[in-house]
Amino acid sequence: QVQLVESGGGLVQAGGSLRLSCAASGRTFSSYAMGWFRQAPGKEREFVACVAWSGGYTNYADSVKARFTVSRDNAKNTVYLQMNSLEPEDTDVYYCVADRRVLHSSWDKVRYRSLEVWGQGTLVTVSS
Repeated sequence: QVQLVESGGGLVQAGGSLRLSCAASGRTFSSYAMGWFRQAPGKEREFVACVAWSGGYTNYADSVKARFTVSRDNAKNTVYLQMNSLEPEDTDVYYCVADRRVLHSSWDKVRYRSLEVWGQGTLVTVSS
């Protein structure tokens, strides 16, 4: 069983950068695809980015593809989301997610409830 804890959220001005981290516990971390969703109050949780278990393949939402980078370090049991050129529209709670069954290339198409393991979320606020 994998458990996830996000960190790195906070307040940043528009145009700035943040790096989110997701620390995983459990012995099967390397077998999971890992990624990030985000959610604003009253809205549906939406896909942001994900990376396959090997780290060699990634998938991004169109709205963040040019600005965000997802990566993982299996030796440290950690997944990252580097966010550059942040905009006020990026203000959301960001959730780390892990899944062993859904292909990383399909994460932008499936309902978020289909994915297996979720962290508690970390708040990102971008001021204008």
